[in-house]
Amino acid sequence: MSNTWFKFKQFTVSHDKCAMKVGVDGVTLGAWADVAEAKNVLDVGCGSGLISLMIAQRCDAQITAIDIDNQGIIQTTENVDNSPWKERIDVQHISFQEYAHVTSDRFDVIISNPPFFNNSLKNPSESRTTARHTDSLSHQELLACSKKLLNPDGKLCLILPVEEGNACIETGKETGLFCSKKVSVFPNASKPAKRLLLEFILSETACVERNLTIETDVRNQYTPEYTDLVKDFYLKL
Repeated sequence: MSNTWFKFKQFTVSHDKCAMKVGVDGVTLGAWADVAEAKNVLDVGCGSGLISLMIAQRCDAQITAIDIDNQGIIQTTENVDNSPWKERIDVQHISFQEYAHVTSDRFDVIISNPPFFNNSLKNPSESRTTARHTDSLSHQELLACSKKLLNPDGKLCLILPVEEGNACIETGKETGLFCSKKVSVFPNASKPAKRLLLEFILSETACVERNLTIETDVRNQYTPEYTDLVKDFYLKL
């Protein structure tokens, strides 16, 4: 049986209640997103609270963490309360669509490891389906709501599978959010890219593209570039 928690250098994430467990996608996004100048950050679909906690470790921003799933909110609240940054993270049980409708807040960074399967077999678990499929939050809605809530110089940071990520870039152009950074994430040097790290901004700009490889040819051994990205979080780095 897998652990019900994951211990990082400065915090621990329990994930027994929520649909999506601590994984490489969330850690990679949380370590990569540019939050250096951020004063306020919105974590959409916070799940266990992993990304909110990573952002809190990396900067001094006030963070709002939202999720439509009640168990995810319970889990995030527990993890935040047990962290050093509980005074800076506000956890709310609300959909992104509703939050965008009712809030007057604007954000320097919106970050999300969003639902990404558009047409695929659903999981028997309703909460896992909500976390993984776009029925409850389409990418068009994600982009439109983000555009409404971003400060003029704000950024939207996402991680998506390659096909869905490229489609999201095109949808962004129609919505008025433009991809400024695109990182193709490779599991190792022998496999094709599986994920895209994407940054969107409100002004049209040239997109800076690069690659990131997670493991060397030796299984479970991180590349120097990935080690440098996540070394402040993983215990054994």
